[in-house]
Amino acid sequence: MTIVPQARFARYTMISTALALVLATSVAARERPTPRPPLNFLGVPGLIDMPTGHAMPDADLSFTAGIFDGTVRNTAHFQITPRLSGVFRYAYIRDYGGSGAYYDRSFDLRYLLNPESDTLPAVSLGMQDFGGTGIYAGEYIVATKTIGRLRATGGIGWGRFGSHNSFDNPLGILADRFKTRPEQTGGISQTGRLDVGQWFRGDAALFGGLQYQLGENLVLTAEYSSDAYKSETARGLFKRTAPVNIGASYRFENGLDLSAAYLYGSTVAVRLSYSINPKSTSAVRGGLETAPPIVAVRAPGAADDLGWTRQADGKEILRSNVAQTFWESGLRLDAFAVDARSVQVRFRNLRYTNSAQALGRATRILTSLMPASVDTFVLTPITDDGTAAARITFKRSDVEELAHAPDGSWQALARAGIDDAYPADGAAVSQDVFPGFTWGVGPYLSATYFDPKQPIRLDLGVQANARYEPQPGLVFQGQIRHRLTGTQGDVDPSNSIIRHVRSDVGIYAREGQTALTSLTAARYFRPGSDLYGRLTLGYLESMYGGLSGELLWKPVTSRLAFGVEANYVRQRNFRQDFGFQDYDVLTGHLSTYFDADDGFTYQLDAGRYLAGDWGATLSVSREFGNGIRIGAFASLTTVSFDDFGEGSFDKGIQFEVPLSVLSGQVSKRKIARAIRPVQRDGGARLDVQGRLYDGVRAYHQPELQSQWGRFWR
Repeated sequence: MTIVPQARFARYTMISTALALVLATSVAARERPTPRPPLNFLGVPGLIDMPTGHAMPDADLSFTAGIFDGTVRNTAHFQITPRLSGVFRYAYIRDYGGSGAYYDRSFDLRYLLNPESDTLPAVSLGMQDFGGTGIYAGEYIVATKTIGRLRATGGIGWGRFGSHNSFDNPLGILADRFKTRPEQTGGISQTGRLDVGQWFRGDAALFGGLQYQLGENLVLTAEYSSDAYKSETARGLFKRTAPVNIGASYRFENGLDLSAAYLYGSTVAVRLSYSINPKSTSAVRGGLETAPPIVAVRAPGAADDLGWTRQADGKEILRSNVAQTFWESGLRLDAFAVDARSVQVRFRNLRYTNSAQALGRATRILTSLMPASVDTFVLTPITDDGTAAARITFKRSDVEELAHAPDGSWQALARAGIDDAYPADGAAVSQDVFPGFTWGVGPYLSATYFDPKQPIRLDLGVQANARYEPQPGLVFQGQIRHRLTGTQGDVDPSNSIIRHVRSDVGIYAREGQTALTSLTAARYFRPGSDLYGRLTLGYLESMYGGLSGELLWKPVTSRLAFGVEANYVRQRNFRQDFGFQDYDVLTGHLSTYFDADDGFTYQLDAGRYLAGDWGATLSVSREFGNGIRIGAFASLTTVSFDDFGEGSFDKGIQFEVPLSVLSGQVSKRKIARAIRPVQRDGGARLDVQGRLYDGVRAYHQPELQSQWGRFWR
């Protein structure tokens, strides 16, 4: 294509975009709802290679794979809030580094400055690859306006987005430093640094395009790209003959989106995306979950009958009936006490992802089994480790009145008493529950991610575990694994210049074919009001053994909690049997937790890490009503970026997905993973089991309130 058609297309795109914005100003100003926008080949709301101004719906989670001419881009995009979104991208580029396949990791952030209204376009600001190698690094401001079935987009970009038909940076009028873009500090061998000095600096360029909705599912797109692909063309990896891209995408009803495009006058590309919204995804599909027990309503005057209290074995019969019915409903009765007017139960939730639903099931059962004179229900949910988390009190008359009320769930919450479970109640421990012993044997699949030479390494084997609880809060447990096959042991030896506290994972995998992954004794206790404690001794995880202690302050009605953890540990030998290496360390953290609205939880841990470095870790997660949790974390410590090595500092993403979401069957079991772009030694923490906060908060008022809609389910 010659220069003249390119210039004409660019002018046509810019004029069309401006016309769309002008025409829109004649309509009354109000925010307009927009459907889920298409994703581009970089996995963000966009045209083909360029971004657009719209955001995805709140909480949308999208996965994209785009392929063209020796490049594969895999992207996960999460709409963190209605305006803020985050992106993790993992790309394969053939021969980019000059020595065969190259795998690149990068992060993006996008912020919706203005949602589209009848008069104004959607406007977004984005930073692409701001924390990776920088080969995709660029910043942009982009606007998109919808007129009927047509969407017009125009934007200005820097970095990669300012590399074709560029001009002097208009921000140069603010300061001379914006006129030039410094060289990246790390290069492709040093990822993770935040090159703040590059942002919105250097030459800028315009980009834009048009999208047309042809029918309900098909979108046609044409764009003018400002990305010159300088690095790829210089290495002979890609031929770019024109700045024009055209394509089409087809969206299926199940969230899949298939796209094909002709890029830069030289190559064909295909893209597949899948989007899901955990905010609106049910934990269990209707018809698969067992119906709750009915609420038994007492006959008028029945509460005055106390004849049952004179039956010698009456209380034991009631306890047995409650224990049996609880068990059939996915609950376990740990302790029980009843008198003429009240009943106290301590129980564990074995089945339900939703804590409020477990409370509701227990309450329903008590209405059907307790004598009519018993009008006060005191329920104490117990964590999986035996800690009394809270004490919830219901009046039976309220339960009967509200069971079928239109807003009965919220009225039940308003009338319930939620208090601290300290000191312990007088309920007698069930002798048929303690001591308790469970064990199991089954397969395991272990994974490490983003090795520079291989995206995923897997180990497959068989594991056996056992758990013994002689009394509430005293737990002995152990696990043994035998690896049958896998590639985790093929990781290159660590080149870390600080103590190898995590980066020798490949040696542990190779030499620990049969490994004692954990063997501990743990004591969980309540030292006082609003206080929770844990002591754990033994082989705490696959790499460390020793003593770990934790104290948590968490009032039942508070969104705020504070904790302190101290550990004295010694590094285990590579075989993961009973021996140790000659490295020991005192490590621990002070922690602050805050439960915010919309399911957000913020955690800040400050202290000493396994390599002896000091620093802090910030974790942010969002949990939805179905139990899905998505989050991210980052640690900055006294280990410098250079000493840390590849990645510059510890960071990653976390997710939890209940099996009930995948299987449609009620279950508390979850798939939980923490995915790091690279595992190094700086900012490394002990991976001890049974930390207190998540178990305790599940039955405190802020968490119960967010889940209370399922109390009657």
